[in-house]
Amino acid sequence: MVITRRRSRLSAAAILMAAVSLLVAACGGAGSGGGAEAGGAGASGAHFQVPSSMLKPSGRALGVVDDKTPWQYDIVSAFAEEAGRTPDIREYYSSWGGDFDAEGNAFLWKHGQLPMMALVPSDTSLAHIAQGEDDAYIRRLADQIAAYDGPLALSFAGEMNGPWNSWGPGHAKPADFVAAWKHVHDMFAERGVTNVIWVWTPHVVDSGTTAKLRPYYPGGAYVDWVGLIGYYGPIDGAAFSSLFAPTLRQIAGFSDKPVLIAETGVAQSDRKEAHIRDLFRGAAKAGVIGLVWYDQRKDWPGGKQLMDWRISTSVGALAAFQVETARNGFGHSFKNG
Repeated sequence: MVITRRRSRLSAAAILMAAVSLLVAACGGAGSGGGAEAGGAGASGAHFQVPSSMLKPSGRALGVVDDKTPWQYDIVSAFAEEAGRTPDIREYYSSWGGDFDAEGNAFLWKHGQLPMMALVPSDTSLAHIAQGEDDAYIRRLADQIAAYDGPLALSFAGEMNGPWNSWGPGHAKPADFVAAWKHVHDMFAERGVTNVIWVWTPHVVDSGTTAKLRPYYPGGAYVDWVGLIGYYGPIDGAAFSSLFAPTLRQIAGFSDKPVLIAETGVAQSDRKEAHIRDLFRGAAKAGVIGLVWYDQRKDWPGGKQLMDWRISTSVGALAAFQVETARNGFGHSFKNG
């Protein structure tokens, strides 16, 4: 589904981040202890390495996603109060070319959230990335992420099968996406990055995204998690069996990686409570490792209809969310393995 998102590069907020970086370091950083120095493969100090318990988690995580920076923690606090538990994943968007906010991500990790960055290549082409034209940026980004002493789930060029994206069908070929993904992944490996969980995130296959997914898959050696994006709404679907299940079956034909529902929500309607119940029950039955909720109000693509995806749109919707997350075991601390 197309969602208009505010994807900005670092702004004046970076000044604040720099000002508080010493405070974060004084608090011990995040994850396993003190931070590492910048510099990528040549940096001194031990970097965080993603443990197997995170690559193949045994529980089901609950997350929240929005278009704010990691430092804008109100979304986490508000969601935790309404959901009845603190989210395990905090996903956000970052524009290609922008710097990695190490202090902001360390803040999230310290407070119990696995940071998940959706890296959006809006201002470049996949072919240019694959050909090495942005290698200086990739090296800088890899070094910045390596120096952050904690894990990062990284989604690159998500919804690559969505024709609304400048890197989707009609704008780029599947081979361009695969080549760009592998190039970024390989450069991270060359720089000694060991703290990234690579999340391949297509949109669910539906009437608006009919492209086959297999040609977009970089291969098991390049992917840690499969992430799916899909919404209960007037276009995407109204049941797990039709919204997610067909795509899950298609992916099972070429990947055995853990599946995260990386972005989802239920639009306000007289069936919202039933849809919430269906979503969590279906996701649990499908064996996903987690679900990340888009807890915002946004215009439907084209600005014709304002959709409210928040869990608090009604007393009934909020109660259904709280009951079904608990009943279906959503809430897993990555810090505790």
